[in-house]
Amino acid sequence: MTELRRPPVNDGDLFSERARQYAHDKPLRRIHILEAGCGWGRGLDLGDHERQVTGVDVDAPALRAHTHRRTDLDAWHLGDLRTVPMPPRAYDIVHATYLIERVPNAELVLDRFVAALKPGGLLLVRIRDRNTAYGFLERTLPQWLSGPLWKRLTDGGRHWQAEQAGDEAAGKKPGPLTVVPPRGVYERVASRQGMQWYCVMRGLVIAEEYASRDSMNALAAGTGLAGRVCRLVAALSRGRLTAKHSETTLVIRKPENRFARVI
Repeated sequence: MTELRRPPVNDGDLFSERARQYAHDKPLRRIHILEAGCGWGRGLDLGDHERQVTGVDVDAPALRAHTHRRTDLDAWHLGDLRTVPMPPRAYDIVHATYLIERVPNAELVLDRFVAALKPGGLLLVRIRDRNTAYGFLERTLPQWLSGPLWKRLTDGGRHWQAEQAGDEAAGKKPGPLTVVPPRGVYERVASRQGMQWYCVMRGLVIAEEYASRDSMNALAAGTGLAGRVCRLVAALSRGRLTAKHSETTLVIRKPENRFARVI
């Protein structure tokens, strides 16, 4: 991923598209989904395909309130992600958006997700990349400053409210509102290079990998003062941090053969 590459889907929802493709290949089977990070954002759109969705996340008041509002979860567990129930080989898809960078012991949590995934299943991961200028600022700025940045990024939830109104007008079931996620921890695995290393060491296959700058764009970081700060951080890091993207998105497949390795 030497250049900025956008996911090749028309509606921008790469993960839902890949989940529908996976479900299409198993027309007579209920798809079991682990919604990892269910306390904020929204889930996958599988259309009319039968599914069973279980949510897990850390236990925080805002995340618990959001989880209660979600109508797409059949069950959920909030608590320590090292111990919450995750039966082995129980899920076809693990969907983890903006979770890996905000939890401690992230590698152990990832190991639990992989163990809970069926052979041939999909691990859909999206992270704010720690090895970017944006990620550096988000993890080093004081809480009183980084909090307002995320509130601006999510626009106080108003952009989800507008999306809900559009869903209702189109006769669709509205999705849940978003909340501001907890402050990022940003362990080393929460980066493009960290996830690549993790997948090689665990024998996982990265089927697709993309970069985006959604967080930077939402903060107008491509222009003005925010953009200059990101570019200054990148320059001072002498190439260690990039100002070209803020997120990394990966579609990862667990091989059918547990002895398979990436060549």
